[in-house]
Amino acid sequence: MADTKQAERRATRLAKQIRAFSKEHGGAEGQLAYIGQMGTRIVLVGEDGGWGDLVAPSYAVAQSAAEQAGLTLHDEFDGDFAAKVVTGPYEWTRMAGIQLGGPANK
Repeated sequence: MADTKQAERRATRLAKQIRAFSKEHGGAEGQLAYIGQMGTRIVLVGEDGGWGDLVAPSYAVAQSAAEQAGLTLHDEFDGDFAAKVVTGPYEWTRMAGIQLGGPANK
C-alpha cells in the first residue's frame, strides 16, 4: 500500500514537471524508454524543438505521469518525431567532442 501511494505521488510530481515543460515550449510530445533497473526515461520534445527528459522509477509510473499530463506518446523515437528536435551549438560541439575527438565543452 505504501509503495502504491509513493508511486502515485511520484507520478503526480512528474506530471507537474511535464506540464511545466509543455507550457514553456508551446506544447510537447513524448516517448517512454525503458532504461533497465534505473527505470524509464520520459523523453520530451516541445513544439518549439526544445527537448529534455525525466526519469521515472518504473514504466508504470512514467505512463501514469504522461497520462496525467495529457502527453501525446510515440512508440518510438523515429524520424518524424526526432526531426522535431532542434539542436544548437552546444549539442553539436558536445557530440563532436565525444564522438570525433572534437572540442570539448567545459
